[in-house]
Amino acid sequence: MRIAQLAGRTVLLTGEGAIPVPAELATDLFAHWGDVREWSRSATGARPYDPADLQAPGLPAPRQIFAVALNYRPHTAEAGYEEPSAPLVFTKFPTCLTGPNTTVDLPPGNVDWELELVAVIGSEAHKVPVEKGWDPVVALTVGQDLSERIAQLAGRPAQFSLAKSHPGFGPVGPALVSLDEIDAAGHRDDLELTCELNGEVVQHDRTGNMIFPIPQLVSYLSEFCTLLPGDLIFTGTPAGVGNRRTPQRFLAPDDELVSRIGSVGEMRHRFRRTAP
Repeated sequence: MRIAQLAGRTVLLTGEGAIPVPAELATDLFAHWGDVREWSRSATGARPYDPADLQAPGLPAPRQIFAVALNYRPHTAEAGYEEPSAPLVFTKFPTCLTGPNTTVDLPPGNVDWELELVAVIGSEAHKVPVEKGWDPVVALTVGQDLSERIAQLAGRPAQFSLAKSHPGFGPVGPALVSLDEIDAAGHRDDLELTCELNGEVVQHDRTGNMIFPIPQLVSYLSEFCTLLPGDLIFTGTPAGVGNRRTPQRFLAPDDELVSRIGSVGEMRHRFRRTAP
């Protein structure tokens, strides 16, 4: 099941097009997730749609967005750090979210890409054991943790959350993909990630190489705070980011960034520089 936001409506995406989710289910999507899955099995009336009309999936907007730094060993190595003994967590603010096919305004500074698998929480969860870490997760989606590196690294301590929360710096989509669909297409713990910049592959890895897999992240976060329906967990980026290249490389106007994760989906973004 693939649930998306299309021109302000919650829809089911199929191979034939988009089908509006009944209003009585869409108004509290995560509370009715099981009912939506049941409805989706026999839903009809798909119509073609323009992918440019897809918005950030999820209703309502998440109250909490967690993100994890240095969660792939090659990225940890390229950044010059030792492997962390526990997840390194920061936050992104919900106003940074944007859809899967948008143009993002570049603020002053050096804007970098970070392809990430995003876990979507579907039920309230607190103190979840690791062996039950998948239980609160209802779906996965593709994400980019766009980052302005000058502000991010200038402070002591660094300003991760602010530098990663400019408008448009949290692209997600194209849909919330239910775990049963992902399992039918492969293995939820080992998905292929590919990020391309202007047709060149800049990141490529598999989620099976995470230092802290999703169940461990869910368990760890839930020890500190209650996870809520609709919350997002950006699970970390693989090696290949721009500020660790020689020479460094950052996003520029008219660049096209393609973010693809296995059976989860693909996003395409372009960039522009606006006048101050």
